[in-house]
Amino acid sequence: MKKKKRVKKKVIFIFILIIVVCIGGIFFINKPSESTKSVKEEKTTEKNIKKDKRLEELDFINEKIDYFKNDYIDRYLAYRKANPNLSIEDVIIKVNIGLDYPYYENVHESEYLNTSYMIVNKYNSLSRDYVPEDLKKIDSSFSNGEKYMVSYAADAFEKMASDALSQGYNILAMSTYRSYDYQNSLYNNYVSKDGQSEADTYSARAGYSEHQTGLAADVYNKEKSYTDFEDTREFGWMQENAHKYGFILRYPKDKVDETGYMYEPWHYRYVGEEIASYIWKNNITYEEYFVKFIEGKK
Repeated sequence: MKKKKRVKKKVIFIFILIIVVCIGGIFFINKPSESTKSVKEEKTTEKNIKKDKRLEELDFINEKIDYFKNDYIDRYLAYRKANPNLSIEDVIIKVNIGLDYPYYENVHESEYLNTSYMIVNKYNSLSRDYVPEDLKKIDSSFSNGEKYMVSYAADAFEKMASDALSQGYNILAMSTYRSYDYQNSLYNNYVSKDGQSEADTYSARAGYSEHQTGLAADVYNKEKSYTDFEDTREFGWMQENAHKYGFILRYPKDKVDETGYMYEPWHYRYVGEEIASYIWKNNITYEEYFVKFIEGKK
């Protein structure tokens, strides 16, 4: 009887031993060798060092600004190499705008649709069927025909034009909202007349026009053509007061690279009083403001 118990215990012991050996074998097989671990660790270290070196070339500006994009590091470095006279912060801003690509390349669909802070330019487009919500006809006292803007922009324009008139200045809208198809026809006419390269300096391709947002207005003073607006008293008034009503001079002088368009003293864009005042005080473009304070902050 005792012998049977000893045999039984022996069998159980052997069974347990076999299980332990099997588990140990599985663990050993799956356990990475020291050499494998060291290779992986070495690769990770090399990757981190490489990343740190790239950031070092940018003076670790990623730690100083919140609009730095890790995915753009190589683009930043390439643009800085091509433009060594720019500050690193300017490099970041210009690459974020998209300026390391030719105009109309690396295009994205415009975000923040139907807001006062949406952006449309040569890198941010609108679809053919985009029509802004709540378009409103501007009072005929402040336009040269049936002109429409998004309601809050139209209200701000009328208030601005009314206040200007009370001070002896005539501010009238001569071009405001344009549909995709209208812009397409207009642009093609300019191309037929001046060629595409020249037309692109002063006219937007269909889908890339701010006028399609319903937030932009080309203005004049009744007496002179809108292209001569800079030579009027009204232009001086707009320079000092437009931002108080939420409007900015959209395509300023000496900012052609950022905006993609020639200087247009007649073209104003509604962005709201807070944003307009910041842009006015800091003498920057809407592109610069957008990539610093709006983009990626949904």
